[in-house]
Amino acid sequence: MISSFVCLLLVGLLQETIMAVQMDKLADRKVCGDATCSHVLSMATALDDFIAPDCRFINIKKGQIVYVYSKLVPADGTGVFWSGSVYSERYVDQMGRTGYFPATMVKETQKFADTTIRMRTTDMDFYCD
Repeated sequence: MISSFVCLLLVGLLQETIMAVQMDKLADRKVCGDATCSHVLSMATALDDFIAPDCRFINIKKGQIVYVYSKLVPADGTGVFWSGSVYSERYVDQMGRTGYFPATMVKETQKFADTTIRMRTTDMDFYCD
């Protein structure tokens, strides 16, 4: 009985992992401040609330500060998403979860990167954990 439960649990975890890896790419190219997209490009303020439709995205609330790490560059020019982290007064000292949000939901208030790097996205850019 216990081995059946363990088998079901492992199959469930495997299936969840496979589903997470199969998320659609939102764009083929992105703009970053460095080769690993770990330097903050800019700081922005959320203009409105955004509820994440899936695990690739983050929730943002109107007025929150968002640190932008990369900007996706879609081929057709529509559906522009940026990647960033949201911090709030309550969690100032903690690293925020990084995810995508519509660029139209924020207003850039300060740019940190003078030069940027344009590179291809990979499947890992859209991996959900």
